[in-house]
Amino acid sequence: MSTEETGLPADWSIRHSKSKNLPYYFNTATNASQWEPPAEAESEKLKVYMAKKFPVTTLTPSEGGGQAGKIRCSHLLVKHDGSRRPSSWKEASITRSKDEAMKIIIAFEERVRDGSVNLADLALTESDCSSARKRGDLGFFGRGEMQKEFEDAAFALKPGEMSHPVETASGIHLIERLE
Repeated sequence: MSTEETGLPADWSIRHSKSKNLPYYFNTATNASQWEPPAEAESEKLKVYMAKKFPVTTLTPSEGGGQAGKIRCSHLLVKHDGSRRPSSWKEASITRSKDEAMKIIIAFEERVRDGSVNLADLALTESDCSSARKRGDLGFFGRGEMQKEFEDAAFALKPGEMSHPVETASGIHLIERLE
């Protein structure tokens, strides 16, 4: 993996977390690791590399899916400068306002609802959540495992339905109930 191919600065590499089953960034010079890319990374190159290199996976019932009282959702997150952690896998520092984030998420919602793109494909390249690598798939979760606003919206959906924008401390989400 070359710096030119990944867009990462020298001494940085991408490794895979066995416990979270997600890639992370590792500085070979300092042994520092982090979920967000280094500030000096070339965002566009890195986004393309990550989408190509880390294939989409989904959970099946034999892998822990279909558990009683649990639902499965995917989502697309747009963070803003007031988000709990205003950084993501594709941007080291997010400076857009909450209003700008809302405009972006509404435009994404319109594209999904008019059928020009599905939420999973859009999440893969546009979501500020590390779940983007899994097409926004959060796997199965039960009550009390997500932020209240997210949980309330997710549990109100029927399988196949998508929410309108949902605000949480993390940012603004579109949520699709899968199961």
